[in-house]
Amino acid sequence: MTDTADMYNGGGDGGYDESPPSTVMLPGGGIDLSTRIGATLLPNPITTASGCAGYGKELAKFFEPAAIGAVVTKTIMPYPRSGRATPRMAETPSGMLNSIGLQGPGIDAFVERDLPWLAARGGRTIVSIAGGHVDDFVALAERLKGAPGVVGIEVNISCPNVANRGQVFACNPATSYDVVRAVRDATDPVVPVLAKLSPDVTSIVDIARACVEAGADGLSMINTLLGMVIDPDTMKPVLAGITGGLSGPAIRPVAVRCVYQVYAAMREGSMAQVPIVGMGGIRTGLDALEFVLAGASAVSVGTVIFNDPSSPVRILDELRAALVTRGFASLESAIGYAHR
Repeated sequence: MTDTADMYNGGGDGGYDESPPSTVMLPGGGIDLSTRIGATLLPNPITTASGCAGYGKELAKFFEPAAIGAVVTKTIMPYPRSGRATPRMAETPSGMLNSIGLQGPGIDAFVERDLPWLAARGGRTIVSIAGGHVDDFVALAERLKGAPGVVGIEVNISCPNVANRGQVFACNPATSYDVVRAVRDATDPVVPVLAKLSPDVTSIVDIARACVEAGADGLSMINTLLGMVIDPDTMKPVLAGITGGLSGPAIRPVAVRCVYQVYAAMREGSMAQVPIVGMGGIRTGLDALEFVLAGASAVSVGTVIFNDPSSPVRILDELRAALVTRGFASLESAIGYAHR
């Protein structure tokens, strides 16, 4: 596992730099936006959120996949899956509910068709995987060994755990540990493993700590919040599946809080330091900056893509401008600055 202390302080002493941001710019007035997730160096911190950009092709008409740090794919499962019954999406104030049910083509079709397309265009791919049992996660990780363009695996432990009465793996430190450990053991050692955490827990720090102890090279925070909508006319739930995942601007304060708490635990030494990929309602560069200041080394852009498909590159430009305006010479120097 990469020693990420250097990511936070730019040195090798294992501590945190408490100095103010540097005002030294790169030649031409540029700023270093590179960031590291485990052994993977990304040119910038913007990624897509799983489930909001398919497998990259949908966004290619708006920008090149290589223009952002990485494309995080829609979650892949071992076999083709049709998903849940309709209706499975509903708008809410400042957000949306989805009950898609991890619809997808399965790992074989994904590896044969979608990954080569992304790799041919220079895209860096973080593959989101999920399963109902630990063995499913292992099979997916093994199938991805040597696949082109894969720079990380995001372990979606926020999906239903068939082995445990439909609960999610991420609601329990022990089950979270088991899945992450199994994937880490089955994955190429140089490919970082990120654990995607649910906010629907009593202590997200406890879950994060278990994942890091299991070998996670990073944490993706947060997945959607469980919610539901009832139609006042029919007086019945709007979604066929009753409940769904709430995303969008409404959840951003919750997501920022989660990132802040886990990063604080790292700072105080109660858990090992790993990079955090923050997500939840990011619409602008200032939203992204909020996550970075809370402790995120990268961010994922999701729901906003549905009404603004070019938003990842726009948010990248806005984040760059926001950092420069505040005197930061690099993304790295802004990570966790709200804690200083």
